[in-house]
Amino acid sequence: MDVIELLPRLHLLRFPVGQAYLWRDGDESTLIDAGPAGSAEWIAARVPGRLRRIVLTHFHEDHVGGAGELAALTGAEVLAHRLDAPAVRGEVPGPPPVFEDWERPLHAEALRHLPQGEFERPSKLTELSGGDLLDFGGEARVVHVPGHTPGSVALHLPEHGVLFTGDAVAASPADGNVMLGVFNVDRAQALCSFEKLAELGPDLTCCGHGGPIMGPWSPPPVSAPTSTPRPPSPS
Repeated sequence: MDVIELLPRLHLLRFPVGQAYLWRDGDESTLIDAGPAGSAEWIAARVPGRLRRIVLTHFHEDHVGGAGELAALTGAEVLAHRLDAPAVRGEVPGPPPVFEDWERPLHAEALRHLPQGEFERPSKLTELSGGDLLDFGGEARVVHVPGHTPGSVALHLPEHGVLFTGDAVAASPADGNVMLGVFNVDRAQALCSFEKLAELGPDLTCCGHGGPIMGPWSPPPVSAPTSTPRPPSPS
């Protein structure tokens, strides 16, 4: 696990599977996604000042596994879209991905690197909807981007030109190029969300998997890669 500075107030937290982002406003911080189970103490030790909130982009375990424990340690508010909230709370199982054939071995390999079994769920959860505004980064806008999961969200910080996409967008581990995130519950819906995010024209795109994407980007033709290295994650 490591920490990478992207901007003076923005750091990427990288885990064996997946990653999270830490945004600082003065003495308060916002965490976008919380890593897998077992990562809470490591994250808490790297938060400057007070962790005010944890925004979850979707319900998959490599993004929410650390949220309950981290909230208990820090008192941070946990937020997720209303459609994914029941799965985040553990009330219902989230819908499984509809795999492309080439995604199946990637998913199996990624699961090998995630902790097994149940994890601590947030005791309280604030539900979000698309269009909500959050008080960080000069006002962050919640963008509903269904397809990866029904309640996937992105966060857009127009004042800073920063976009957090969750797994709606990924940076290819092979060459860093922008690509559609994998393991989607509805591929057609995911493609529409992918195009919606491209239209925002961010200066810095922070994906759930892969390195940062610098500058605006356009959706390339989306198809199965001819060769795929390691999986971006089971999410």
